Amino acid sequence: MAIVGGLDLHRKQITFEVLDADSGEVRRGRISPADRQLFRGWLGEFTDRHVELAVEGCTGWRFVIEECQAAGVVAHLAEPADVAALRGRRRHAKTDRIDARHLRDLLLDGRLPECWIPPQLVLETRAKVRLYKDLTDQRTGWQQRMHATLYHLGAPAQRGLLTGERDRLARIQGLSPAARQAISVALRVIAALDAEIAVVRAELVGFARRQPGCRALQAEFGIGALLSVVIWCEIGDARRFAHSRDVVRHAGLDITVYSSDGKRSPGRLSRQGVPLLRWALYEAGRCAARAASPDHIYYTQVAERLGGQRAALSVGRKLARRCYHRLRALDEQALAPPPPRRTGPPARAA
Repeated sequence: MAIVGGLDLHRKQITFEVLDADSGEVRRGRISPADRQLFRGWLGEFTDRHVELAVEGCTGWRFVIEECQAAGVVAHLAEPADVAALRGRRRHAKTDRIDARHLRDLLLDGRLPECWIPPQLVLETRAKVRLYKDLTDQRTGWQQRMHATLYHLGAPAQRGLLTGERDRLARIQGLSPAARQAISVALRVIAALDAEIAVVRAELVGFARRQPGCRALQAEFGIGALLSVVIWCEIGDARRFAHSRDVVRHAGLDITVYSSDGKRSPGRLSRQGVPLLRWALYEAGRCAARAASPDHIYYTQVAERLGGQRAALSVGRKLARRCYHRLRALDEQALAPPPPRRTGPPARAA
């Protein structure tokens, strides 16, 4: 390596430390403010040199990796938790300069724990999927506020809160003026969220119906178009996992157990994984409650012992393994871009 360095990212600045392996010169400094244009200019100082840079996979890594790739710089995305573990017990004050040097040394020694860098298609789809989930979570939050407001003032329970004529909620007897205003505001916000959710959902479903990896996942019972694109973009390249159990761990659906001698604590869900992937697999696992599901017998057996929620999680673990094998079997086609939509009328048979 001619030049090797580490980057510590923050919103206000990027702290760097680079080593010229040929001359032994070490350069330290900061790139401030931390934006794409200024970082691109800093990379321009290494034109016609072989450069390798390590950066932690925290907020801000995307534009750094993209600019490195555009400039011909070899970028390494590091796993933050593993990097912290390799630092060992802290004996000195933690500074940005020490963090940058630590990344550089790990890269130089060949010990840097690296993450998979998703292609642009996966990154863009992930952004849309997470936008959709944020919007639905906000909608749920406003709906819960309405339930709480009505209950607090003793209004009758509204099981189908948003079904039928929604304006009836603001006309319920016994509400104070402030409560009526709160209900009216919540209804307007939910209406606006519904419009945005419909647009994003239509884009995701249209993508899932054309993308090869998503279509393969939809062969599993319980995984529709929307859940398939969530699972597809959060698993990414299945070939980076050595075994299907690694996907279960990636989703945070693995069971952790503490055992020592004759003592053993009850197992619990680790939740050390991607929350959105865990949510999608759980929602798909709930469909096993239907009699048509191939996992229905297994679901009912677990539900009788542990309840429906744990049964859905158990089926979700099975689905995670099956999704891994389906994506792995597609090889390169799993992440292929979808074919363009047909815009003209269908061709007539001769």
